[in-house]
Amino acid sequence: MADSAVAFDVKAWLARQAYTLVLRLGTPIYLWRVWSRGREEPDYRARWPERLGFYPGSAGPASDRGQRGAWVWVHAVSLGEARAAAPLIAALRAQQPDLRLLLTHTTATGREAGRALLLPGDVQTWLPYDTPGAVCRFLRHFQPSVGVLMETEVWPNLQHEARRAGVPMVLANARLSPKSLRQGQRFAALLRPAAQALSVTLAQTESDAERLRAMGADPVHVCGNLKFDMTPSPDLLAQGRRWRGADARPLCLAASTREGEESGLLDAWMAAGPAMASPRPRLLIVPRHPQRFDEVAALVAQRGLSLSRRSAWPDGQPDAAALLAEVWLGDSMGEMPAYYAAAAVAWLGGSFAPLGGQNLIEAAACACPLIMGPSTYNFAEAAELSLAAGASRRVADWPQAVHMAQIWLVEGVSAAQAAARAFASQHQGASKRMAADILRRTLPP
Repeated sequence: MADSAVAFDVKAWLARQAYTLVLRLGTPIYLWRVWSRGREEPDYRARWPERLGFYPGSAGPASDRGQRGAWVWVHAVSLGEARAAAPLIAALRAQQPDLRLLLTHTTATGREAGRALLLPGDVQTWLPYDTPGAVCRFLRHFQPSVGVLMETEVWPNLQHEARRAGVPMVLANARLSPKSLRQGQRFAALLRPAAQALSVTLAQTESDAERLRAMGADPVHVCGNLKFDMTPSPDLLAQGRRWRGADARPLCLAASTREGEESGLLDAWMAAGPAMASPRPRLLIVPRHPQRFDEVAALVAQRGLSLSRRSAWPDGQPDAAALLAEVWLGDSMGEMPAYYAAAAVAWLGGSFAPLGGQNLIEAAACACPLIMGPSTYNFAEAAELSLAAGASRRVADWPQAVHMAQIWLVEGVSAAQAAARAFASQHQGASKRMAADILRRTLPP
């Protein structure tokens, strides 16, 4: 038994060394990609030395630790994680008002969304590239009391070095699909030690917890899904209702669409044209990633459909030209609650390609009935609960999705809107449970 344990330790060490070597060799490519993405999203070029753990000046935030409470580090990789982190950060502040927030990201969209979560004295920075040197510089500079990774983040060197530095690491709002479990088990020598390095894993569902335990995480607590605690901005909801009231035509929203989905939607939309109810619905497309706004606009133009872009609306309201357009393009960031509030019915992006779907809970919180495609493994339990509650319906493809939207518009959506609102409210409370567990692990300031 002892020999097998030693053999496994050696295998894990070799796997992490090989992983580190690949990352070091790929550092120039990584930096080039970051700099290149900055052409379309300038935030990628902001403070880019932080990506390698280099910070201006010699004294870091750890030097003024005595001014306020413990540093709580939350990593929200991108836009979805930053939004999900909002209720958790609010609960952390409510339970420990003097905490100082260290907020890290990997993407520009996450960084932009994260700015709204900062208070005076907080710090926002990039998560360093996962090489031992960059990670050690980051931990030495900030000396957080606890680290919180969101949902699916696994960084072998980061978690290894945090354990060596005595920083407890928490995986919050954790989820793991069966597909990801199978992939992880193929790289168990590398990923199992990273899972074992976590102080605690706070899972969304019992099914997620079982899969996370199979990957080596222990202990694992089931706390629910933070996304149920996300509160849509009242101002954005009111803005969406103004958009809805600007015209008699109902809006059908394709929310957070991914590459390849818009073409299928547009083809199904045009094919259904003669059967459209009166007044003919207007199509609203909101791509998931801002770098694809122009690409989606070109797809609409190729089909001869008139288009109005949200970014061109004067004073944020659709003008006369927008009200004549057949398609609206939601080319803005941070306005998804407004788009949901404007829509009579929505289709869930990422579910009509084998991508596992996007956050369907946000639609429910905005009382928007949802039509899902076949791929929702990222939110499997939430999808089934939503279907059971009558807040959503599932279809096989885009032609069925467009047809189902037509049926829902004819039948009326008021009952589905009420079901969506009730579904969202019934599953709240995860943020308070997770915050309490995280703060139990903070070191004394």
